[in-house]
Amino acid sequence: MATLAFASLSWLFAIARFSFGYLIGFYLYVMVLGYLWLNSYSPLPYNHALTGASAAASAASFLLPALFICAPLRQMCALSIRSVDRLLTAILVAGIATIAAGVSYNFKFVEIGNIYQFRGALAFPTALNYAMGIVGTALLPFAYACFALRGSLWRAGLVIFLMLLFYPITLTKMTLFGPIWLVVLTIASRLIESRATVILSHLVPISVGVLFFALGDRGLQALDAPSAYFGLVNFRMAAIPSLAMDYYNFFFATHELTNFCQIRLLSALIDCPYQEALGTVMNKFFGFGGYFNASLFATEGIASVGPTFAPLTALACGLFIAVGNRMAAGLPDRFILLSSGVLAQAFLNIPFTTTLLSQGAGFMILLWYLMPRKMFEPDSKDLCQ
Repeated sequence: MATLAFASLSWLFAIARFSFGYLIGFYLYVMVLGYLWLNSYSPLPYNHALTGASAAASAASFLLPALFICAPLRQMCALSIRSVDRLLTAILVAGIATIAAGVSYNFKFVEIGNIYQFRGALAFPTALNYAMGIVGTALLPFAYACFALRGSLWRAGLVIFLMLLFYPITLTKMTLFGPIWLVVLTIASRLIESRATVILSHLVPISVGVLFFALGDRGLQALDAPSAYFGLVNFRMAAIPSLAMDYYNFFFATHELTNFCQIRLLSALIDCPYQEALGTVMNKFFGFGGYFNASLFATEGIASVGPTFAPLTALACGLFIAVGNRMAAGLPDRFILLSSGVLAQAFLNIPFTTTLLSQGAGFMILLWYLMPRKMFEPDSKDLCQ
């Protein structure tokens, strides 16, 4: 019943206009919907009624500002089209330089199923970790969106190639599938409008996985590719983010809250009960392998303040996304969709503050604000080609 009641909020996506918050909000909405369903069956001992109500309230608190606060901010300053062209060249150079630095530490082609055997041994300098996150998740997709919308296909292809090179360096699924995801979004957004693209980009891959699962149930288990698809897409894209809320609720029902001490800038100012990154702490406790990071609802919410006050932190995050909406207002919907396509996956699996800082979401929002609104008009001078 709780799942059905929460599902009624889907009408918000029917009346809201497309925005950055629409993209992030829909993915997080589906994640919370999945958690509420899992919450009814979870064997983990904690207060399921409280956490279910908290999850629903947190989602609503996030969605209302993220979907409906979109009024444009007055641009105090804006780049010229020529300056944007120079910026895009600088992003390409930064991407090549970051890849070159990363290669000096690791460059290994590993099958996707074996990455955890090697990833734990990787050690990059802090500055390089930040650079790889910001460049690979925010800056290169931003450049790709510009090139794709301006018709500079060879440069767009170069960006995709550079993004793919981050996989043998970092051995993360996001760096492998992020570029592919951008290409899929590019094709889909040419055929249908942005809101439909967002919804179908989540529902179609999941539906395909369910179909494969059904085929396996009918004696086709020998089909290795469908089985691998279900594990990579349905399990990793949909199940894991929802399961993370279940496991975080269980852990922090019996362990001390972080009070936001997992945020690097605050860890030096307040005492923290955990000396390692939160994802590492959770992995060691549950023994899953790799880092066990989670979205804002689990980290800034459950882990930081507990389920009772989690809706307040979700509201704060939603208001910040609303600022992003306002700073991007006036740009083409398709540009916002493509430039933030990889970031949407980051918000689904990584803490909010981490995505803003080390994954470059803050840089992206600033770049949106500085972009000249006339750049994508047909009669503007095409300096991106």
